[in-house]
Amino acid sequence: MLLHMRTTVDISEELFRQLKRKAAAENITLRQVIENALRVYLGKQKQRKGYHLTWKTERGRILPGVRLDDRDALFDLMDGRL
Repeated sequence: MLLHMRTTVDISEELFRQLKRKAAAENITLRQVIENALRVYLGKQKQRKGYHLTWKTERGRILPGVRLDDRDALFDLMDGRL
Protein backbone atom coordinates (compact mmCIF):
# COMPACT_ATOMS: atom_id res chain seq x y z
CA MET A 1 0.00 0.00 0.00
CA LEU A 2 1.49 3.33 -1.05
CA LEU A 3 0.97 6.33 1.16
CA HIS A 4 0.92 9.82 -0.26
CA MET A 5 1.18 13.12 1.55
CA ARG A 6 -0.53 16.26 0.39
CA THR A 7 1.10 19.59 1.12
CA THR A 8 1.13 23.18 -0.04
CA VAL A 9 4.32 24.80 -1.26
CA ASP A 10 4.70 28.50 -2.05
CA ILE A 11 6.94 29.20 -5.04
CA SER A 12 7.28 32.19 -7.29
CA GLU A 13 4.95 32.52 -10.26
CA GLU A 14 7.83 32.63 -12.74
CA LEU A 15 9.33 29.43 -11.36
CA PHE A 16 5.93 27.74 -11.46
CA ARG A 17 5.41 28.78 -15.10
CA GLN A 18 8.83 27.38 -16.02
CA LEU A 19 8.02 24.18 -14.16
CA LYS A 20 4.69 23.72 -15.95
CA ARG A 21 6.25 24.43 -19.37
CA LYS A 22 9.10 21.98 -18.85
CA ALA A 23 6.81 19.26 -17.46
CA ALA A 24 4.43 19.67 -20.41
CA ALA A 25 7.33 19.55 -22.88
CA GLU A 26 8.56 16.31 -21.30
CA ASN A 27 5.02 14.93 -20.99
CA ILE A 28 5.27 14.31 -17.25
CA THR A 29 3.20 15.52 -14.32
CA LEU A 30 4.21 18.25 -11.90
CA ARG A 31 4.12 15.64 -9.17
CA GLN A 32 6.71 13.52 -11.01
CA VAL A 33 8.96 16.54 -11.54
CA ILE A 34 8.81 17.52 -7.88
CA GLU A 35 9.30 13.96 -6.63
CA ASN A 36 12.28 13.46 -8.96
CA ALA A 37 13.80 16.75 -7.84
CA LEU A 38 13.36 15.78 -4.18
CA ARG A 39 14.93 12.36 -4.78
CA VAL A 40 17.96 14.01 -6.38
CA TYR A 41 18.20 16.52 -3.53
CA LEU A 42 17.91 13.85 -0.84
CA GLY A 43 20.39 11.58 -2.59
CA LYS A 44 23.18 14.15 -2.56
CA GLN A 45 25.75 13.76 0.15
CA LYS A 46 27.46 16.86 1.41
CA GLN A 47 31.08 16.50 0.53
CA ARG A 48 33.38 17.23 3.39
CA LYS A 49 36.44 19.18 2.64
CA GLY A 50 39.60 17.44 3.71
CA TYR A 51 41.53 18.86 6.60
CA HIS A 52 44.40 21.07 5.51
CA LEU A 53 47.24 21.62 7.96
CA THR A 54 49.36 24.67 7.40
CA TRP A 55 52.79 24.11 8.89
CA LYS A 56 54.62 27.27 9.76
CA THR A 57 58.30 27.11 10.60
CA GLU A 58 60.39 29.77 12.20
CA ARG A 59 64.10 30.21 12.55
CA GLY A 60 65.44 30.17 16.05
CA ARG A 61 67.86 28.56 18.42
CA ILE A 62 67.58 26.39 21.47
CA LEU A 63 68.03 28.43 24.61
CA PRO A 64 70.60 27.44 27.21
CA GLY A 65 69.22 24.95 29.71
CA VAL A 66 66.58 23.53 27.35
CA ARG A 67 66.82 19.76 26.92
CA LEU A 68 64.53 18.48 24.18
CA ASP A 69 65.10 14.86 25.22
CA ASP A 70 63.60 15.42 28.71
CA ARG A 71 59.89 16.04 28.37
CA ASP A 72 59.21 16.75 32.04
CA ALA A 73 62.05 19.27 32.28
CA LEU A 74 60.81 20.93 29.07
CA PHE A 75 57.26 21.24 30.48
CA ASP A 76 58.63 22.62 33.75
CA LEU A 77 60.63 25.21 31.82
CA MET A 78 57.63 26.21 29.69
CA ASP A 79 55.43 26.52 32.79
CA GLY A 80 58.05 28.68 34.50
CA ARG A 81 58.81 26.17 37.25
CA LEU A 82 62.58 26.22 36.77
